[in-house]
Amino acid sequence: MDDGIVIGEGVVLDARPASFATRMLGSALDIAVQGAVLLVLLWLATGSVAVGGEDIAPALLVSVLVLVMVVVPTTVETLTRGRSLGKLATGIRVVRDDGGPVRVRHAFIRALVGVGELWLTFGTVALVASLTNTKGKRIGDMLAGTYAIRIRGGRSTVAAVYMPRPLAGWAASADMRRLPDGLALAVRQFLARGQRMNETSRVRMGQDLAGRVEKLVAPGPPPGTPPETFLMAVLAERRSREWAAAQRARSVAAEQAETVRTLPYGIPDPAR
Repeated sequence: MDDGIVIGEGVVLDARPASFATRMLGSALDIAVQGAVLLVLLWLATGSVAVGGEDIAPALLVSVLVLVMVVVPTTVETLTRGRSLGKLATGIRVVRDDGGPVRVRHAFIRALVGVGELWLTFGTVALVASLTNTKGKRIGDMLAGTYAIRIRGGRSTVAAVYMPRPLAGWAASADMRRLPDGLALAVRQFLARGQRMNETSRVRMGQDLAGRVEKLVAPGPPPGTPPETFLMAVLAERRSREWAAAQRARSVAAEQAETVRTLPYGIPDPAR
């Protein structure tokens, strides 16, 4: 499964690793920014040494290096979920091997190992490791269980929900009240990324979701209904019912508001 990300459901997504050139450019931008920050902090530290004495110089130097090389990149990657400034500029993101966002542990391991393979060896170790790995991982990625993917600008895909005509009659009379919001969201996300998934995984996941949804919908769909068609019909009908319920609630609220504004016992309203 080197051609995609394995998500929590055991499904392979068609999200391939970022190209070598893109990863190198992103890393170069990150190191350039960190280097600039390091120079500024070292300049400030020089002034502190002049005031506090040379005895604090070693501790201050180590503190600045740890801050710039480990603390800052760990914090940035954790808060941005794998998108540092360089990665943002090149349109890539660091994710876990299972496709999930990186956490503090992953970002810390990447930054800590990066001190050796990026800074102390001027990136040569990371370069060799990336060239010899099928997913372009450097050593920090191998130890952290992460790698970089191309996210094409980071725009999320939204599924176009519509009612399949053959299922319109069935959906109108089906009971879907037991379908939880979480499962409905999982169905929507699956339909949104279905075109980018490995075909075998797409079929398997569609069947799994359809089986879970069918247990909560009565009566079930007509025999022979394709899983994705069934799921689309459920989402479309659920959306229609939620919209109708929202409209009814809005009408009731408007009526209640009008009643509250009306004076009781036929007292004339001077504002009217």
